[in-house]
Amino acid sequence: MAMAVRRPQGDIVVHEKEIQPWSDRWPLLKLPVLRGAVAIVEALVIGIDALIFSANQAAVTEEEQLTKGQVTLTMFIAGLLSVVIFLLLPTWAVHFLERWIQNGLLLNFLEGMVRLAILALYIAAISLMPDIKRVLQYHGAEHKAIYNWEAGKELSVANARQFSTLHPRCGTSFLLFLALISVLVFAFTGWPNIWQRLAVRLLFFPVVAGLSYEFIRLAGRSSRGDMPGWLKVLISPGLLFQKMTTREPDDAQLEVAIAALRAVTPGLNHGVVLDFAKKTVRSDA
Repeated sequence: MAMAVRRPQGDIVVHEKEIQPWSDRWPLLKLPVLRGAVAIVEALVIGIDALIFSANQAAVTEEEQLTKGQVTLTMFIAGLLSVVIFLLLPTWAVHFLERWIQNGLLLNFLEGMVRLAILALYIAAISLMPDIKRVLQYHGAEHKAIYNWEAGKELSVANARQFSTLHPRCGTSFLLFLALISVLVFAFTGWPNIWQRLAVRLLFFPVVAGLSYEFIRLAGRSSRGDMPGWLKVLISPGLLFQKMTTREPDDAQLEVAIAALRAVTPGLNHGVVLDFAKKTVRSDA
């Protein structure tokens, strides 16, 4: 794993860390659907480390640096808010329609649409923040760099710039299909009282996440130009949704994305200083 961050001084620091996937230790975790739920937990753990590293590299003074405890607490609070906003709020809002609608399938469908609308409004709102806009530009830079590598071209800012910011194998698409697949899964659970519904949704979340992961995995395996037409149709909502979560990056952001990709890709001048205006500093774990 590699993380690249541009520091306030202008240089890029690349932090490398060797990780062993849980599925390598316990092969049972490689089973379809189950591997998706496990991948989410692993990504959360890696994400906490990445947040700590990037925040501390951007910190000007030692007092501004974050500890693992602070980030973990923040992520825990964010997780609780996500449960309230994306699980409890939609099912609570739709229960007011029970007076006119008794069909559990239709109520579950409406709940899913409310959840999707909340997700879209949330992303649209935070994307207006300057700091989040930069995050979305880095997201676009990541996709362009990956496309550059998948095309077999030399990794460079000029080559990466010509590619799209939309990629089938993306976390944004995963979130969209998570919301859509949850409608199908929860449709078979009926429409009990609100607390039973919340318990069912939490219980079935690993299943929904696993199914969404398998779909994104299928789309990713077919992203090299030979994608069948039916799959292009199915992934098109995810690509459309990415227009909200990616922005066109500048050259400096592309440099950071390329630096991280070079560090984890064999045969791409691994371990050398990149040919950028500012040098790249390596930080091996």
